[in-house]
Amino acid sequence: MMNIMILALCVGAVIIAGLAFYAGQLLYKLSAQKKLIAKEQVKQQAKLAKSRLERNAKLADSIHLIARAMHQEQCEFSEGCLRVWVLMSQYSFTDDEDLSGRYPGIFAMYEVVKEMPTHDARKKYSKKEIFKQDSARWRAEETHAEQIKADCEKIIEEFKAAPGSENVVFN
Repeated sequence: MMNIMILALCVGAVIIAGLAFYAGQLLYKLSAQKKLIAKEQVKQQAKLAKSRLERNAKLADSIHLIARAMHQEQCEFSEGCLRVWVLMSQYSFTDDEDLSGRYPGIFAMYEVVKEMPTHDARKKYSKKEIFKQDSARWRAEETHAEQIKADCEKIIEEFKAAPGSENVVFN
């Protein structure tokens, strides 16, 4: 009887040791997998950050060029404000920016023209309606001109041009 008990204890100890070894292997693999996942996440975040920086650089260059064109009166304020506002809304700022408070002239002009039809959509309206919309747009441009120019100066300082594009000459 004693021999059977000793044999059972030995078999049980071997089974427990085997299971403990297997559990140790699984824990080691899990640890390695977690490290690999963490490493991949860091790579992905770095790639995303690089992509965001490249995208922001392109957006900043476009915003800068349009603001310069508006400041030099080479681009209508209504068109420039519409384009700049859309580009700035796609820009990834480091913190939540209140763009409407920061650039009130551009925002005010954007609010006037954002619903106005452009290109082929304008052709659907009568000449009288188009003239009415154009008149509203011209009045808004005149009303907000000084604030828009001030906003353009801020934008030119804050959004840097890409190397080489600061020498672009507008015709």
